[in-house]
Amino acid sequence: MNIDPIAFTIGPLEVRWYGILIATAFFVGSLLALKEVERQGWDQDQFLNILIVSIPSSIIGARLYYVIFEWDYYSRFPSQILATWQGGLAIHGGIIAGLLAGYLMLRKYGRSFWQALDIIAPSLVLGQAIGRWGNFFNQEAYGYEVDPEQIPWAMYIDGAYRHPTFLYESLWNLAVFVFLLMIRRRKGLERGDVFLLYAILYSVGRFFIEGLRTDSLMLTPTLRVAQVLSLTVIVAAGALMYWRHRAAKA
Repeated sequence: MNIDPIAFTIGPLEVRWYGILIATAFFVGSLLALKEVERQGWDQDQFLNILIVSIPSSIIGARLYYVIFEWDYYSRFPSQILATWQGGLAIHGGIIAGLLAGYLMLRKYGRSFWQALDIIAPSLVLGQAIGRWGNFFNQEAYGYEVDPEQIPWAMYIDGAYRHPTFLYESLWNLAVFVFLLMIRRRKGLERGDVFLLYAILYSVGRFFIEGLRTDSLMLTPTLRVAQVLSLTVIVAAGALMYWRHRAAKA
C-alpha cells in the first residue's frame, strides 16, 4: 500500500498527515472535555489554562519517552531527536508528562485531581483512536507478516501483508470510549473510577496488540516496554480502584 505521508505543501513547508491527525486528536479531545467541564460547573477558562500547559507537556513527554528507549539510535543521530513529524511519540510518556503538568495546575487552582481525570478519560482514549491513524499514513506501528487468505483484513505494508495493529488499537480505543461515555454518569462510582477503568481497559488492549507489532520499544531482547507497563497499570489501577471503594464503604 503506497501512502503519501504528506498531506500538502505550503512553499517549502511540508504538512504531514501525522501532524494533522495528532492536532485533530488534541482538538476533538479538548472540545469533549470542555463540554463536560461546563456540565459539571467548572470554570472553562481555568480548565483551558490547564490544557494549554498539559498538552505541550504531553508532546514533550511522548517524544522524550521514545527517545530514551531508542537512545542507541538517537545518540548517533542527535539531529533526529526533534523530528517528530516522522513519528516516534510514545503515548505512555505523553500521558505521564501530561498528568504531571495537569496535577501541578490543578493544585494551583485548588481543584480535584480525580475529578479532572474522570473528565479527560474519554477524551484521552478518543484522541488515541484518532492519533493511531497517523501511524497508518506514516506506515509504522504495523504487525507481523501474515497470510492474507487467513487474515483477509491484512494490509500490504513494507513489502508484505501484515497485521494492521494501528487499526486494531484504534477500534479498541473507540470501543473503550463508548463504554466510558455509557458508564461515567452511573451511580455508585467513586471519583477517579472512570479514569481507572480507562487505564485498565486501554492497557488490556495494548498488551495483546503490542505482541503483534514489529517495532516495539524493547526493555530487554524479549520484554516489550509497553507490555510490561500495561501489566503494571492493570494491576495498580485495579488495586487502587478496589482499595478506594473499600475505603469509601468503610
